[in-house]
Amino acid sequence: MRLVLASQSPRRSELLGQMGLPFERYVADIDESRHSGEPAPDYVLRLAAEKAAAGYAAVSGPLSSAAVASPVAVLGADTIVVCDDEILGKPRGPKEGMAMLQRLAGRTHQVLTGVAVQTELHSRTVLSRSNVTFRDISPAEVRQYWDTGEGADKAGSYGIQGFGGIFVTHLDGSFSGVMGLPVMETEALLRALNIDTWKLRGSSVSNG
Repeated sequence: MRLVLASQSPRRSELLGQMGLPFERYVADIDESRHSGEPAPDYVLRLAAEKAAAGYAAVSGPLSSAAVASPVAVLGADTIVVCDDEILGKPRGPKEGMAMLQRLAGRTHQVLTGVAVQTELHSRTVLSRSNVTFRDISPAEVRQYWDTGEGADKAGSYGIQGFGGIFVTHLDGSFSGVMGLPVMETEALLRALNIDTWKLRGSSVSNG
């Protein structure tokens, strides 16, 4: 079994690696526009599924000779931050990024991560929901955090696993889910598709 991660996110690669699973990477290029009236959970699950499907089509097609020798499972994921029923994506610049941080300060917001796995016969998804509470953050500290560059490529303009963790007073949910890949849910999803994750881990050890 080949496991492919359809994502360019270094955080998802790190988390999948921490799970002990050997994997390849493929960057899936899809339209990430939100459909009119689409609920946030449906949106994030759809993006995860479309990434997995696009990745599967690319790595299991006729140009992929490896696909003949071994079945493949492609994992896609997407993460969004929701505040006041509004999705906060990756900031488009300093002004928007700092405005997001100031908006989240002293409040609780929700982080949704959708995970999808596509195989030859099946496609399944799972949703991770986490509530994250921030302490108050002064405008000066917002600027200092933004200047670190950490939040520039992250939904909601912060990274919980980095400097951004200093703002979090409470987390109800999955730390890895907020990072971008909920490891417990991902393991359960793979096993629900009869993918022997422990066998994959064993192959990684024996090949190492």
